[in-house]
Amino acid sequence: MSSSRVVRRTAAETELAAQLLLAVLTISHLWGATEAQLTGVLDDCLCDIESIDHFNNFKIFPKIQKLLERDYFRYYKVNLKRPCPFWPDDGHCSIRDCHVEPCPESKVPVGIKAGSANKYSKTANHTKELEDCEQANKLGAINSTLSNQSKEAFIDWARYDDSQDHFCELDDERSPDAQYVDLLLNPERYTGYKGPSAWRLWNSIYEENCFKPRSVYRPLNPLAPSRGEDDGESFYTWLEGLCLEKRVFYKLISGLHASINIHLCAKYLLEETWGKPRWGANVKEFTSRFDTTETKGEGPRRLKNLYFLYLIELRALSKVASYFERSVVDLYTGNAQEDAETKSLLLEIFTHTKSFPMHFDEKSMFAGDKKGAASLKEEFRLHFKNISRIMDCVGCDKCRLWGKLQTQGLGTALKILFSEREIKNLLENSPSKGFQLTRQEIVALLNAFGRLSTSIRELQNFKILLQQTS
Repeated sequence: MSSSRVVRRTAAETELAAQLLLAVLTISHLWGATEAQLTGVLDDCLCDIESIDHFNNFKIFPKIQKLLERDYFRYYKVNLKRPCPFWPDDGHCSIRDCHVEPCPESKVPVGIKAGSANKYSKTANHTKELEDCEQANKLGAINSTLSNQSKEAFIDWARYDDSQDHFCELDDERSPDAQYVDLLLNPERYTGYKGPSAWRLWNSIYEENCFKPRSVYRPLNPLAPSRGEDDGESFYTWLEGLCLEKRVFYKLISGLHASINIHLCAKYLLEETWGKPRWGANVKEFTSRFDTTETKGEGPRRLKNLYFLYLIELRALSKVASYFERSVVDLYTGNAQEDAETKSLLLEIFTHTKSFPMHFDEKSMFAGDKKGAASLKEEFRLHFKNISRIMDCVGCDKCRLWGKLQTQGLGTALKILFSEREIKNLLENSPSKGFQLTRQEIVALLNAFGRLSTSIRELQNFKILLQQTS
């Protein structure tokens, strides 16, 4: 009985290998065209793709992967039960791997689950209640007859004011529906979530939140009316005519979309035999999304936007390094040795990010007259915040988890880039005033950058895989 099973498995694997080889042979010659367009200097910044590849794959990728295995960064608290605010959810996954397994609180390090959402050091974890009490006393001094309920309302209003620099709709960590998830046990990969539900989500993001008029059609949008032989060039003529800030916004969303697609192609369910799934690179799926010919030239643009997004988040990390270099920041989990090693590794990564010679210059953004620049920045922030709300419409739990995390990570990066003055004014040995990151933002920021780093590394894997059979 067992031997016949082995024979069947071997035959299935042989057939699959033959199909994969055929696919590779069919498309390998196409990579050259894509690669030729995926070189040189990126638009809207002075950085070339080859430099990013070398910097990421040899300096950043190994360290960021090691960092994200540390306890501080592997546990993420998220509410996957928040209802979609825009339409009834009708999406579903085609495989069981869509499920997210929450982490029992007994498994979460005591320093993480006992800490306040806004604190990350040992000292700060013990001062949250005192701070709220002190703030309530100050408010009560205005009116000694103020009820406790009113004081709590004032505190909530103060928290709301603090959130006005956020680019994302943040989950309420106090909600009973918010649960810790072990990111290492719930990796981002193919789930079978696709079709009209997934396209409606991305369509809403691009069509309604990327400053695009409805008269201009995004290339290869299956939900848009047929445009005949239109290859999308009219879209890019329109895009290039936008101001820098709005072009940047589109590139960030396109880059995030491309990165997510690369993850799904690289960790694809190739087969499942006797209940044992086999995950790996699906070159046919990768080609359908990024090859020059199959995407009418759109694929290389998407990949360039991925590199652009990488530069944006890399710049944010270099800008926020001084925030973490302060002794008051411990990345507290309750394990002193673990915490010290985690912070040391994080500071090593910051050393590399600051040394990169070709950073994106965010000072070129929102640089017009003060009133106009402030209005545009607020519009930019609200559009991105709306996209973060759309992530609650994802019909697949695992896709929703990673969509929310990567969106929050990018939102945190934007918050950092536009808070340079506040970061510079932080004092070495005192709590953060004027600029602060919650633990959730820190975890999202580094994990989101880790996903981009992985995407660029996976691009090299696909390139090698295709060239081996050319």
